[in-house]
Amino acid sequence: MRRSSSVDNITVPETTIAEIEKKLRYISGIIKQKGREILNQYPITPPQFIALQWLLETGDMTIGELSHQMYLACSTTTDLIDRMEKNELVERVRDPNDRRVVRIHLLEKGESIIHEVIHKRQAYLEHVLRSFSGEHIDMFRVLLNSMHEEMMDVQKKEEYSQRDA
Repeated sequence: MRRSSSVDNITVPETTIAEIEKKLRYISGIIKQKGREILNQYPITPPQFIALQWLLETGDMTIGELSHQMYLACSTTTDLIDRMEKNELVERVRDPNDRRVVRIHLLEKGESIIHEVIHKRQAYLEHVLRSFSGEHIDMFRVLLNSMHEEMMDVQKKEEYSQRDA
């Protein structure tokens, strides 16, 4: 039986959805592998890289907040932060408004590493995109932004419906 998805009265064939999902999975895998190759040049692990990214983008966070964002148990995140603190990538800082709260703060060394790694990842992407026209790159950027926004909207709706249940 042929299934399809309907979005805003547009029917997308199941084969198209399957093809898009497969290509996104393959692209994600390639990016992840390239990212790991780049990370091998630095004294951090992939989970540490993800934690550093969250701290760079969000600012200081508690262990609980970081655990939630990374989908890790608090005990796992605590071990991760212990190792990162030992390597002087982050530090624990007491919240001045509530001394019971401890926030994880990104240090200069951690910020420097994250910027270097991201720069190398972007250089790889630039190399890949050289064979595309400017028009295709702009269209790709717009479509990626639209897809990201839609996925974030769906995620928020799912979170709200789970809270209401």
